[in-house]
Amino acid sequence: MTVPDWVQDSVFYQIFPDRFANGEPSNDPPNVQPWGARPTIHGFQGGDLRGVIQRFDYLLDLGVTALYFNPIFQATSNHRYNTSDYYRIDPKLGRREDFNELLAVAHRHGLRVILDGVFNHCGRGFFAFQDLLENQTHSPYRDWYHIRRFPLDAYGEGRAENYAAWWGFRSLPKFNTSNPQVRSFLLGVGRYWVEAGADGWRLDVPNEIDDDEFWAEFRETVRSANPDAYLVGEIWDVNPRWVGPRNFDGLMNYPLRNSLLGWVAEASLSTTALATSIESLLTAYPRPHAFASYLPLGSHDTERIRTLCAGDVRKVRLMALIQFGLPGAPAIYYGDEIGMEGGKDPDSRRAFPWSESKWDRGLRDYYKGLIRLRRRLEPLRRGEYLRLLADDGAGVYAFARRTEAQAAVIVANASESTRQVEIPVSGLGWADGTSTVDEMHGARRLVSAGAVRLRLPPRDGTILTPRSAASRA
Repeated sequence: MTVPDWVQDSVFYQIFPDRFANGEPSNDPPNVQPWGARPTIHGFQGGDLRGVIQRFDYLLDLGVTALYFNPIFQATSNHRYNTSDYYRIDPKLGRREDFNELLAVAHRHGLRVILDGVFNHCGRGFFAFQDLLENQTHSPYRDWYHIRRFPLDAYGEGRAENYAAWWGFRSLPKFNTSNPQVRSFLLGVGRYWVEAGADGWRLDVPNEIDDDEFWAEFRETVRSANPDAYLVGEIWDVNPRWVGPRNFDGLMNYPLRNSLLGWVAEASLSTTALATSIESLLTAYPRPHAFASYLPLGSHDTERIRTLCAGDVRKVRLMALIQFGLPGAPAIYYGDEIGMEGGKDPDSRRAFPWSESKWDRGLRDYYKGLIRLRRRLEPLRRGEYLRLLADDGAGVYAFARRTEAQAAVIVANASESTRQVEIPVSGLGWADGTSTVDEMHGARRLVSAGAVRLRLPPRDGTILTPRSAASRA
């Protein structure tokens, strides 16, 4: 199996470990900030793996089926992209036993867990780089990195000058993955945590390791440990090079997010342009890889979706509706489902507010409804895409997802006006007289003259199914 079959059925939930829940204050660092304090680049707020375990009922109630964790290995920063020890859970997040228990709880409830793999670079505390700083030209690890000249200075001001580092940050020295010892080490990490029970890897900046052979080896190594492991690459543009039997199963589909923002939040993209963009994304990759795409509306690297929508929850809901209707695995960045806001990082990494008085409960219920519909309606997970309508003047977009047995229609109105919409459905096999169900609002409508007619309020949308499909709930 080239691509894990389970991915297209999944709804991911991304957790930034330091900010989701604090279940064990005893492992907090001495300078921990109060929960909910304004996020800073360097500050910790005490989130940990025990907190995720304690709040697992929340995730089950929401209905998500897979978890993606930002880095959990030992590091000195709250984001942990500067790994010190790839084989140790960061003590500020808990113990290995906590990780094992978290995996056991997730798997018992049918949830998959993927980890963040940072293999392009490490932190200054990593053993090989520490040895290099201590022993300079005499270090046995001098070929583990890209050294331009000695002596090395990893703690001075400004960018790294005498060694390669990610974006020049002195704290993130870049591995020399052409070195067989480095390759062996990193491949061993990839295998180890999958053998420990992780269901795959989200691979950080994999394009920085511009070496197809490395990723082919990585894939083979991980798949030998678990043939069903999911590999998803953090690639921000459309680039088919990075998917396939020697690379990744799917990519983080930020281009889709950008198109949805352009159509819904910014009104900078026409309806036809949106539809064309979506269709280009779907055809850019072989079908199995398009259906294994990770579909985010936000992440730790972006502003919060509600903030980008200027607080307009209607826009958030409309974007989520389309996100959940398209091929791929929709992903929720922790807290987006309750309306958390935040600007550019670190502000987008605020602590989850566990007081329900701070939640947008209506938005959370909306997300729960989308997740239930996606679970119930196979076309939303596995159906082929078909454009039905892209009306630039009205600002209305409609498309279908269809399998051999069923079909569902997603329709969205991005305008500020109520629209009377006529959606052609004869191509779906919905004969005149077929009763359809509005899954979001409960109304029923008959197909007449090959179309379904409905009234859509501003910034609203719905999913339509034939009554026979709805009755199988």
